[in-house]
Amino acid sequence: MSDVLSQSLTSQSPIVGQLQKMKSQLADPVVYQLLVGEQLVSLNELLGKQITLKFLGAINCIACGRKTNKSFNQGYCFPCFKKLPQCDSCIMSPEKCHYEQGTCRDAAWGEQFCMTGHIVYLANSSGVKVGITRLSQVPTRWIDQGATQALPIMRVATRQQSGLIEAAMKSFVADKTNWRTMLKGTSDEVDLVSKQEELFAQCAETITSLQQQFGVQALQPVTDAKPLVITYPVLQHPEKVTALNFDKQAEITGTLLGIKGQYLIMDIGVLNIRKFTAYNIQFSSA
Repeated sequence: MSDVLSQSLTSQSPIVGQLQKMKSQLADPVVYQLLVGEQLVSLNELLGKQITLKFLGAINCIACGRKTNKSFNQGYCFPCFKKLPQCDSCIMSPEKCHYEQGTCRDAAWGEQFCMTGHIVYLANSSGVKVGITRLSQVPTRWIDQGATQALPIMRVATRQQSGLIEAAMKSFVADKTNWRTMLKGTSDEVDLVSKQEELFAQCAETITSLQQQFGVQALQPVTDAKPLVITYPVLQHPEKVTALNFDKQAEITGTLLGIKGQYLIMDIGVLNIRKFTAYNIQFSSA
């Protein structure tokens, strides 16, 4: 949003607002900003300092603004969760896209977000995984997952096609991140190019079949990309990962030791910012 204010936080200037997904910018290390209401808080400069996030008891749907007792699908009220296209089950399982059947919850939304270019990629966050994302979400998607390496391996015309490729490849490689392992920073470097070649050989029959179905131009292997290496602003990875939860602890105060993925790493535990999207909080730093 254009009118968001970016600021350096001091102990005299707590801010109040609805918590939203952290913004990130690829750099060495990644630059993070916490979005609270209309203000962006620069987080990297708060490393090693004490921060406090206090849940104020209200959750407002990020789509309609309705007050809700529980957040569904990272920020929605139940009615929006049940009716909005971005909350449909095919978002988590894109190979089950039903747009062509005329049953998309919002055809215009589907045209914009699903019937557009996607990539299939390999990433190393808690080990090698296969994933998909819109072209416009590179490299944000990889950063949000806490990946230390990422490599695009196929470019496809629609979200469904990317899901079909992912579904075939997840028989040979993981498709989910183990967030606890990711936060511990224990993943060894992987040769993603070799892994790509291996997966192409294992899934050759499926890829050929899908190219025959949708057209060769719709599903194109990416063979000239180099793995992207991503570093994060982390002073210290946790040896034991303890999840912090606003529903159990309204006020969270600790020393910020790092930011990785969508997690704040503190000396008292880790907080998944994305999980608590739509929560109204007060943020301050000592």
